[in-house]
This record gives sequence, C-alpha cells and structure tokens, in this order.
Amino acid sequence: MPTRNAEAEWKGNLAEGSGRLKVGSGAFDGPYSFKSRFEEGQSATNPEELIGAAHAGCFTMALTAQLSRAGIRPTRIHTDANVKLEKVGEGFSITRIELDTEAPMSGPLP
Repeated sequence: MPTRNAEAEWKGNLAEGSGRLKVGSGAFDGPYSFKSRFEEGQSATNPEELIGAAHAGCFTMALTAQLSRAGIRPTRIHTDANVKLEKVGEGFSITRIELDTEAPMSGPLP
C-alpha cells in the first residue's frame, strides 16, 4: 500500500499569522489561518474541514464496497461531515463528527 503525505507551513504568530496546507498528490494546496479555524465565513480552509472531508470520503467508499458485496448498486452516494471543534480544558478538541449520507439505489447488480 502507498504511503500518503501532506504538509503544513505557518508564518507569523498564532492570531495574525497564516499558513498553507498541501497534499502530496497536488490535488489540494490552500491557505488556512486562525480566523478560518475559529470564525465563520472565512475563505480559507482549516484542519477540521479537511478531517471531515477525509472521513466522509473514507466512509462513502467503504459503504460503496459493502453495498457492492451485497449485490446492491447505488446510483450515487453523498456524505456530509459535520466536525465539532470545542474548547476542552486548556486546548481544543474534535468532540464529534456527524456523517449524514444519502444513497439512492437502482437495484441489484446484474
């Protein structure tokens, strides 16, 4: 199995600095900041958003595999991930990830 990689770089102090997150495949390279992590309406990403995308992607592929093994053909599977970041003690923690999946079916495999 391949080893996947990603990287993060930060410049400046925490509140006013900014950084970039980049995946090894080149499919994503984008900014993140304190504001994009802790405030609504920012145009940059954040680690929790990327964790949510990864979780939704893994779950959706695993569900597709299980349905296929059962002879069920989904026409489309769509999963939303809601990642809750909260202050816990002195730091912050992901306290919940909720997945909401929609999967219309077209019938059994031929």
